[in-house]
Order: sequence, then structure tokens, then C-alpha cells
Amino acid sequence: MDFSIIIVNWNVKSLLKKCLASIFEKTQDISFEAIVVDNNSTDGSQEMLRELVNNQPNLKLILNDFNAGFAKANNQGAKIAKGRYLLFMNPDMESIEDSANKLVSFMEKHPGIAASTCQLIYPDGQRQNNIKRDPSFWSQFFILLKLHHFLTWLPPIKSYLAKDFDYTREQAVQQVMGTFLFIRREIFEKINGWNEDYWLWWEDVDLCQRIRKAGETIFYTPVTKIVHYEGKSFEQKLSLEKQKQFNHGMLIYFKKYHSRLTHWGLLVLQPISLLLAYLSQLLDIKPRPQGKI
Repeated sequence: MDFSIIIVNWNVKSLLKKCLASIFEKTQDISFEAIVVDNNSTDGSQEMLRELVNNQPNLKLILNDFNAGFAKANNQGAKIAKGRYLLFMNPDMESIEDSANKLVSFMEKHPGIAASTCQLIYPDGQRQNNIKRDPSFWSQFFILLKLHHFLTWLPPIKSYLAKDFDYTREQAVQQVMGTFLFIRREIFEKINGWNEDYWLWWEDVDLCQRIRKAGETIFYTPVTKIVHYEGKSFEQKLSLEKQKQFNHGMLIYFKKYHSRLTHWGLLVLQPISLLLAYLSQLLDIKPRPQGKI
């Protein structure tokens, strides 16, 4: 089999149904399977999936009776996948062309590339910035204090968010969003998959770090586009809860890849960060996602 699409779903039934319909409609002349891992949704997603699987032989299901988080659920899907390539894709996405086939062709032409991503766009056609560089202490310092929403010109923020990145040009990158990640199966197995120490957020940063530490290359290519509605599962969580999950992942990452002093510096900022998130929640302030900054 050429490739396996792995989608982790949590309570976005209508978008998931649209996502799957677009995949089965647009993907042509290539052998593939779609594997949906549902994290104990309560919006009727599992019932909808049970109906779909009866009429779609290329669809496989893992219906969890608990919320396994993003990394673990992706690993669950990968364990039953049969494809030479694995595509990890969010359920709030829509294929508007045969993107998977184009990415398979791209990877076949470039055997030295381990993983790739393509251009993501919002439903209105606006580009989503899905490329970043490695996080530094100062970039996360400003992000914890919410200053990245106002001071995008600061060098640490500008560098981390790759504000100077040319999305029209094919090139090697340090980090891609786990929202849409295409990877060779042997590379995924070589690095032992997603790190399940992360429940949600930062698992994609860790994955990209390990791919590169293994001597492999990650590429961005504008060869195709995918529509991304972005963050529809996460919108269901309150600001304070999301901040706790984000901060937890950040601390795991910095403890693993940075100095003890850097880790402790970010740890000290946690109360301020959580207070700001709580105030945002009280005032019903909706911060922009990093892809729009």
C-alpha cells in the first residue's frame, strides 16, 4: 500500500465527515487507507464513523473509550497502518485536490527527504503559517507573557515564527506543524514514533527535533494546498486549561533539549502565564493562533 492517512478526532463530527469525504473524493489512482482514531467523542462522531465504515472499505477505525491525547492516538493509528508513507492529518481539514498523490510523487522524486508538509490555507484562501524554527528561551519567554501578539518585530519572535519564510519556495525546514505531516514509514519507526510524554502540544516540535537529530531532512513544498479550519477541537477547551497543556509540553521539551537553567527560567514564569490565561478567559479574549500572527 502506498500510504496511510491517520486522523485523530475529538468532538468535531461534521468537520471529520467533510474531511473524509474530501479525501475519498480527491485521492485517485493510488492505494491508500484512512485510519480514524476517535478519542472518546461525545458528539456522535463514533456512531457516524460506524455507519461510514460499512460503505468504505478503505476506512479503518480505532474507537477509544478514553481520551488518549494526540501523540498516543497517532501512535495507535500508526501501529495498524500498512502504507509505505504515513500522513498525519487533523480532522478539521479538507482536501481540495489530490494532495496525497502529489506528496507521494514529491517524496518518490526526493528519496533523501524524510518528512514533508505542504501549504495550508484557511477557508477564505488566506495562507496559514505552518513553518517555524526551533524554539529559544526568549521566544517562549515572550509567548508565555502573551507579548508575541503585539511585538512580532522582536528578533526571537520573528525567528521562531519564521516571519521571513518564503512559502512560494521549496526548501528544508526545522519544524512543521503536526497538523499535516507526511513521513516515510521507516523514518517514523526509526525514531520510535510520537513521544507520548506529550499529551497535547509540543509533540510535533519534539518529533521534528528527533527526525533532524537522526540526520534526516524535513522539507516544505508548495506543490499542493490543504484547507485547514484550525483549532476546532481546541476551541472547546477554556483558555486556562489550554494554557496548562501548552505549558506542560513546553517544560517537557525544554527539560529534554535545553539547559537546566533555561528550563527553570520558564518554570518560574508559569504562574504569570496561567494568570494571563485566566484573565483572558474571564474577559472572553480570543487570542489569535500562531498561524495567523
